[in-house]
Order: sequence, then C-alpha cells, then structure tokens
Amino acid sequence: MTTSSITLRITLACAALIGVVLQGLPVTGFAQSLPANQPEMSAATEHDETNPSIALKGSVWRAKPGIVFLKTPVGLLTLSSKTLLKDMRASQSVSFWIHGPSMVVEIRKRADDSLLHRYLTGPVAKNQGDAKDLVLWTPEGETSFHSGTHDAQLSALRDGDPVTVEVDDTGTVIGVHDLQFDLQIGQVPASGSEAHVLLSGTVSKLKSNFIFFRTPVGVINVNAKIGIKNAKVGQTMTLHVHRHSVVADLMPANGTAPVRRFITGPLAFSTTERTGVKLWTPDGEQTFPSDRGKATLAGAKEGSPITVELNGEGTVVDFHRLN
Repeated sequence: MTTSSITLRITLACAALIGVVLQGLPVTGFAQSLPANQPEMSAATEHDETNPSIALKGSVWRAKPGIVFLKTPVGLLTLSSKTLLKDMRASQSVSFWIHGPSMVVEIRKRADDSLLHRYLTGPVAKNQGDAKDLVLWTPEGETSFHSGTHDAQLSALRDGDPVTVEVDDTGTVIGVHDLQFDLQIGQVPASGSEAHVLLSGTVSKLKSNFIFFRTPVGVINVNAKIGIKNAKVGQTMTLHVHRHSVVADLMPANGTAPVRRFITGPLAFSTTERTGVKLWTPDGEQTFPSDRGKATLAGAKEGSPITVELNGEGTVVDFHRLN
C-alpha cells in the first residue's frame, strides 16, 4: 500500500494528545425532525461517544527498527518511536485505542494472545493518595500505576504534561518513551470488523477528491469516495466509522443544524419487496425507504456497500453506490 491510496490520514504526536480543542466545535449527533418519510428507528447501539475515539486491531505488514506498518480493517496504521518498536514480527498483533487525550497500544503474540508490551500515552495525573502513582486511561478505565524505578523522571513532569510509559501486568511503569501514530483509512471495513473511529472537524480545504478538515488531533484528509458528496469549506464534519459502517455528517459553520448526512454500509433490504434498506447509524439501526433509489439499487446484491444521502430534515435524498 502506498500513500497515494490514503483516504484518511491522521497524525497524532504526544503533544497533540493533551488536547488541541476546537472552539465551538459541536460533538452532538444528527438532530432530525420527523417527516412522513422519516427512516424508522429500530434498535439501540453500543459505541464509544468520546470524541475523538479510535479502536482498531492490526497485524504486522512491514517493520523496521522504530517503525511498524499494520494492516487494520480500515487501512494502514503506522506506529513510530525513537525508543520503541525495535523488533516487531509478523507473529504479533497490535490493539490500538484513542480516547480523548489518551492513547493505548498493546502488542500480543498471535498464537496465544499473551501480552508482550503495553504502552500508555496521556496527560500526567498524579494519584492524590500516593504522589509516586501515575493515573492514566486504559480500555478498562482510569488506572493507577506505580512509577517504580522511574519516579525521578516522572516526578519532574507537571500535571497535564504528555507522557508515554510502558507498564507491566503488576501495574508498574517499566519504561518512559515517545510514541506517534499515522492512520490511513482506505476502505469501508468488511463485515465482521470491530473498527471504530469518531472524529469531528471543520472543512478547511477541498482538492480533487480529498477533503481537508481540522480536528482535535490535527488537519486530516478524507477521500470523498468513502461516501461523502458536495462538502464545502467552512462546514463542520463528523466522521463515524463503526464496525462495517461509515457515517458522515455535514453541518454549516455555526453548527445549528445538519445539511447532509451520508450513511454507508452493507446493503440489507428490510422486506422481500425491497421497499426499505437497513443501515447502522449512531442513533441505532434504521430503515430507509428505497423509492428514491430504485435505479441505483436495481441489481445491487445484499452485502455490497451502499450510501444513503439524507437532507437536513432526515429525508432520503438519494442512494449511491461506492466507486
């Protein structure tokens, strides 16, 4: 895979992890009125509403000292460090999380899933009960870690300073490091994927098929071919990848109401007569009337990716097949 195949590029340094916050950037979901042809809500959903948040699992594709390239359900994930990643192997897998200002990377043996390394990045927060303890976010929640032999190095940091540490299974810091990542989303995840990405930003530039938008983790690129049409500079965009679905909301600069929502996922008809299409949204699975997409849906096989476009009132505008 080359950088020319990038449809989404995210670069997050440790400094950015402590909170580059966009003033006035809405994080709320897609507000809708209820017209006669409003899609039918059917099921609730479970997902992380923290923005930004990412959860991916990758396998080693290529590696050299200090940098490793991982294949994930959404594309290529690159990890880089001056002090880590010296001996990554194809027999290892990597789990990767972003949660607000925090990042977690776990490296495990693929054969038995045993843990080899666990790296935590986030703003320094000292345990009030023990100044030698460091409190960091993990997928299990906020956890206190003893500074071990790195107390002098960690005590020099102030609350809120960014730090990356390696911890062992006893809850002790065993190393202080640097760690960065670069994520490239090149496809809608396949069915069965557990991929999750939630980011909001403001569209700052349009070039060819690429949308450049400013987010809490920097300026990133999105290829409009993942199902986004007619974005405009100044609009706010929220991009949500959840398992095998992608939802993009476009809102005006003031963020008062959405102007377009694009929902992409595997085609599933709600009836044998193909009168509706079921897709996942951040509000739960919804059924969309298919009358406006008869030409697009004709001959389409269930399971193939399809995009439904909604207007600001939540009404179906059209259906699109992915290029």
